[in-house]
Amino acid sequence: MFEGIIPALVTPFKDNFEVDYRGIDRNLEYLSKFVDAVVPSGTTGEAATMSYEEHIQVVKYVVDVANVPVIGGAGSNSTREALFLAKEVEKAGVDAAMFVTPYYNKPNKEGLYQHYKAIAESLSIPVIIYNVPSRTATNITPDVVEKLSEIDNIVGIKEASGNLKQVCEIIKRTSDKDFFLLSGDDFLTLPILQIGGKGVISVAANVAPQIMKEMYKAFKSNDFEEAKKLHYRLMPLYDILFIDTNPIPVKKSLNLMGLAGGKPRLPLVELDENKTEKVKSVLKSLGLL
Repeated sequence: MFEGIIPALVTPFKDNFEVDYRGIDRNLEYLSKFVDAVVPSGTTGEAATMSYEEHIQVVKYVVDVANVPVIGGAGSNSTREALFLAKEVEKAGVDAAMFVTPYYNKPNKEGLYQHYKAIAESLSIPVIIYNVPSRTATNITPDVVEKLSEIDNIVGIKEASGNLKQVCEIIKRTSDKDFFLLSGDDFLTLPILQIGGKGVISVAANVAPQIMKEMYKAFKSNDFEEAKKLHYRLMPLYDILFIDTNPIPVKKSLNLMGLAGGKPRLPLVELDENKTEKVKSVLKSLGLL
């Protein structure tokens, strides 16, 4: 089972927008002491603007150099393409693969079920569902998740609906199964842990992995007051990392910290000067600058 603090990695790009593999090394070194797994080639990794070759190569590289388990980002709004990526990330040696719900098409419940069933049946590694309706225009509902949890290698869900009622319902419906829920929203990490979630796949953990791990350890040690204190300490960071479209602010944060963010790829553009000053202020308040 995957649990704890799991950053959704940025993909740093050089000035010519080629992947900065040395930058990936630097970022992983910064994260290595504090995180429980990593997710390359996901939303924060700008998979949407990477070619399939780049997407797969980044996953392979992270598998080769990371000292923690790797959950390969995958998925597509085409089941055929999702199946292609599924096999490629499996060949890359990931510990699990995560598949975003099909976007744009707006499949119904049966379509979502058949999509994930086809992926799971094509793989021998664990499969994690990724629900993020704010980006996909499709919400995978608790009844569908419950049905999918009965498939042996569908082991969990990254839940980024922002809907705590839905999160509760999923946990309730799958509590008798070997199935886990991870928060996909940083600001809900602690509340979701308190209702039975197992951790977070996080944007903020790229920037503040130590503080996030301290919060998680406090919670696991039943030191709820300390966990709550750290949660509120992190709230300004959670907010500022979404002052613009993810991953624009987190890439700027990493650059400011001397790590590797690089520029986002078009159609995303760099953070403007006014927002950059706000990011700097939050980073300084956390002792990260």
